[in-house]
Amino acid sequence: MSDFKNQDQMEDVSRDFLQSICAQYGPQHAVPAKYYEQYQVKRGLRNADGTGVMAGITQIGDVRGYVLEGGKKQPAPGQLIYRGYDINDLIGDFMSKGRFGYEETAYLLLFGTLPTEDQLRTFSAMLAHYRTLPKGFTEDMILKAPSRDVMNKLARSTLALYSYDENPEDNSLEYELFQAVQLIARYPSIVAHAFACKRHYFDNESLFLHIPQPDLSVAENFLYSVRHDNRYSEAEARLLDLCLVLHMEHGGGNNSAFSCRVLSSTGTDIYSAIAAAVGSLKGPKHGGANKKVMEMFGYIERDVTDWKDDDAVAAYLEKLLRKETGDGSGLIYGMGHAIYTLSDPRAVLLKQFARKVAEEKGMLDEFQLFESVERLTPEVFHRVTGQDKVMCANVDLYSGLVYKMMDIPSELYTPLFAIARIVGWCAHRVEEVYNPSGRIIRPAYRALCPDHKFVPLDER
Repeated sequence: MSDFKNQDQMEDVSRDFLQSICAQYGPQHAVPAKYYEQYQVKRGLRNADGTGVMAGITQIGDVRGYVLEGGKKQPAPGQLIYRGYDINDLIGDFMSKGRFGYEETAYLLLFGTLPTEDQLRTFSAMLAHYRTLPKGFTEDMILKAPSRDVMNKLARSTLALYSYDENPEDNSLEYELFQAVQLIARYPSIVAHAFACKRHYFDNESLFLHIPQPDLSVAENFLYSVRHDNRYSEAEARLLDLCLVLHMEHGGGNNSAFSCRVLSSTGTDIYSAIAAAVGSLKGPKHGGANKKVMEMFGYIERDVTDWKDDDAVAAYLEKLLRKETGDGSGLIYGMGHAIYTLSDPRAVLLKQFARKVAEEKGMLDEFQLFESVERLTPEVFHRVTGQDKVMCANVDLYSGLVYKMMDIPSELYTPLFAIARIVGWCAHRVEEVYNPSGRIIRPAYRALCPDHKFVPLDER
């Protein structure tokens, strides 16, 4: 029985109690770094040479950023492979032919083959049909419980879709694919409605909920849905389509895909597995990185007077690494990658299009500042840390800038990532569920806590 009479008193007591508990914890309670080396534990599931610990096999996507020569990691130009096809070839074809690529690439990743014209037409029609949310879903699951964060609402909405599924636990291949198609189709609508709800309830703006248009591509429909006046240019839609294709898949080892596979290995439903992936992507070290990039550049643009002065820019980057400015993380967001060394093919492609858009939008000075950070960071990083790490710009360095050029609010940067990556998650989900081993993913942790003699409550 509680001795506290009201809510405010209980909250005060709770804060004081937790503060006293926290005061007992500190660095001494963290696992000392030396133990990881002593017990040969691969922190972050990474080997000492930077390569990943082999945890599975996939036929969906491949990320190539180095070669092994004589057992040593050697830098190489980056490649992104979808189902055996180089991303440059896929994008080069649909862009040169004037097609939108999201639907075609989603078909490839989900079903494993390039579609014929008839197959693509049917698949696109399915996505258009199922992008309308279930009756009452927006009112009951989004508007009645608004969230300040669109990713939070996306995760909750994903779990809520279980209640609207007549056979949520059916794990036959046909039904798993049917659920996947529905999720892929519905994600843009959920994000658009969650964003409208956030803007209305927390930013004091008018509420606009637009009905999805069946004759528009995924990229076109998203821009139509999130803008009050429904207006967008074809150039904007094609650039967004490119961004979505580049973010669709990145191998089974990326944190969100691996999270999806871990949950899927337990035999749980698709909604639980995909919601876990959303939660992973929400983190600033994963999908939230492009938003952190733009936040970092906000500091740079504010504090560096002359953006074309390399010495001034480099000095500020040094302060960022020393945790003397910015968000205090000591990170230069958008630079470096776990696998890519000489180049990130996604960043290379986005940078090409970003330059063109920057020239059209009168934002060339800002674009050149991004280029300066890309060019100067490796040398500054070496000077500050003493490490000779080969470092390139990753996709996050330019994706946020591209979204800014399209007047897409920063609250939508990571949700757009999710709209793309839901395809890869679903593909990995199906591959994991139908893994012939059928084993749950369960790594080991070494326990270092000492044994204690139990002390009765009245003697403590």
